[in-house]
Amino acid sequence: MSRPVVSVSPARTARARAFTLSGEVARPALLTVADLREGWERHRAEVVFDCATSGPRRHVFEGPLLREVVARAQPGFDPARRKERARFLLVVKGGDGHGTVLSWAEIDTDFGAAPVLLATRMDDEDLDAAGPQLVVPSDRCGARYVSAVTGVWVGAFPDPVPS
Repeated sequence: MSRPVVSVSPARTARARAFTLSGEVARPALLTVADLREGWERHRAEVVFDCATSGPRRHVFEGPLLREVVARAQPGFDPARRKERARFLLVVKGGDGHGTVLSWAEIDTDFGAAPVLLATRMDDEDLDAAGPQLVVPSDRCGARYVSAVTGVWVGAFPDPVPS
């Protein structure tokens, strides 16, 4: 199922935060929490992670899997070539400037299959006004959780080692 690029008017942006999905993708997009809620299957994750400043945090998140959202944007790799897919990275940035990097392999079902979410709800509250949150349920600490996601960039890792 193909999804058109979402155009967001200034009035709509004031009500709901949008984030960009860009990089080496055939179908870049501008998406909101409402788009994520309507366009993909919802998954649930009950998590506990250690916060460096406030100790253990318990939350329940709901939203689509990051791999499914990014896959619809058609990343610039041949899906049949595992080694090519394994070179791709995802950079996720948040509204507070915090960001993190994940490898495609850790979320790909042929590799790590980590159920990383772009959460649309946290603790039974919608995140439309705050923006989606990146949730990495397998992490012991919350450093790769990104609040108010403003962008997801997808691209191949450059080869830094000369042949």
